[in-house]
Amino acid sequence: MKKSVFILIAWVFVSIPVWSQSKTVTIETNVGTMKGILYDDVSNHVATFCERANKGLFNGTLFTRVIPEFMIQGGAPDSKNAPAGVRVGYGDRSAEILPEMRPQYFFKKGTIAAPRQNDDINPKKKSDMSQFFIVQGKVYRAGELDTLQRATNLPIKRKAMVAFYQPHKMEMDSLKTADPKEYNRRVVEINHKVDSVIRATPGHLFFTDEQIEAYTTLGGSRHLEGQYTIYGEITEGLDIIDRIASQPRDAYDRPKKDIKIVRVTVD
Repeated sequence: MKKSVFILIAWVFVSIPVWSQSKTVTIETNVGTMKGILYDDVSNHVATFCERANKGLFNGTLFTRVIPEFMIQGGAPDSKNAPAGVRVGYGDRSAEILPEMRPQYFFKKGTIAAPRQNDDINPKKKSDMSQFFIVQGKVYRAGELDTLQRATNLPIKRKAMVAFYQPHKMEMDSLKTADPKEYNRRVVEINHKVDSVIRATPGHLFFTDEQIEAYTTLGGSRHLEGQYTIYGEITEGLDIIDRIASQPRDAYDRPKKDIKIVRVTVD
């Protein structure tokens, strides 16, 4: 009996930290409430976001930049009590932290991510944690993703073909008629080498099954991948994202009617 009790207690003790690490976020706005989760493996971004939320720094700020089929951005300090029509959302360079990009996360609808300054003045891709953006994106067609993948990888593939196929072209042309079986074996071998080069080259693009499913049903903004740190996602209130993104806006993409963040809370 004592042994059984000890095993049960040990299991509970080990399990507690896993649950305690999970965090949920609630973003209340004057047009509705969104709820989501914050990823525990993007620790510095989540800790910084939670610290600012707990201090109430996002409360009373605005969604300052909304672009349909792209994203909604808010939380900037200069937007609190900002007069109508004034350009806001400049962020805070002192609130920048180093990126924590994780390959398992991608820009599906509802993604919570950190904006940043452009590469020319921010080559390290540091995140501006004084504000955040949430992806709306668009729904892609499966064929559209295939085209994007082929177009992105084509320059890499051409270089690899020059290295692995071109030196053997005459031999391959002969084998195609003389020994089709050997020809096919060599084609498979060459294609494997080319594929390996593509996957090892920075800037390549291969969509996972999970990405294809999300982008063709929920939607997203795949062109953002590798550019910004993702640290959470909205799981309830995706319709609120649509409502905010559809607001009439001025020349700087600020909604003409203020969309206010009433409060952000983290549990």
